Amino acid sequence: MNKRTGAAVLAAGSAALAFGLGAPAPVTATTSATWTVTPGGSSTDTASTITVKDTRTGTTTTCTVTMTIVWKSGSGLPGSHLGKITSVTFTGCSPLTVTARALPWYINATGYNATTGTLSGNITGIDTGVSGPGCSATIDGTAAGANNGKTSITYTSNSAVLKLTGTGNLHTWNVRGCFGLISNGDPISVTASDALTPRQKITSP
Repeated sequence: MNKRTGAAVLAAGSAALAFGLGAPAPVTATTSATWTVTPGGSSTDTASTITVKDTRTGTTTTCTVTMTIVWKSGSGLPGSHLGKITSVTFTGCSPLTVTARALPWYINATGYNATTGTLSGNITGIDTGVSGPGCSATIDGTAAGANNGKTSITYTSNSAVLKLTGTGNLHTWNVRGCFGLISNGDPISVTASDALTPRQKITSP
């Protein structure tokens, strides 16, 4: 397996979905704040290209993912579990198979910039598996099967753009084979940016 094929292993981290580049907006609200979501319900993040990087080895790959997110609706909502990721499908990772595990994952709001209308927060509960010729691995948080992988996000209501901003606790575990491109315990950065359909307006309070 060449370097490009081996690097596809890292596409597993993209299950860490929800997903882009960009610095978090300045925070003017905290985790104790309440939130308003309109209209709520189901949104689709379709054909988002996620960049997954092993920050120890520099091995980088991309994968395509489609996610379904179910949002709470109304006002006075807590930031915890504000959105629920119920399905994640990966394509373009051939010859490897990438699978999102331990669904649902959750979107949590931790801060808000009222000037830009940007929520900052994270996705939690991430656990992703990959298998293929000569290589298999898990991407999770503190251990394989811990189901506590986390990656940071922002969401801007005006543009409906959801971004993964590259920080979190994702690591590779249970690495078998993979030609030294990744190893157990390597930190993983996941970045992506894509618009939600339909758009959700999320504000605090």
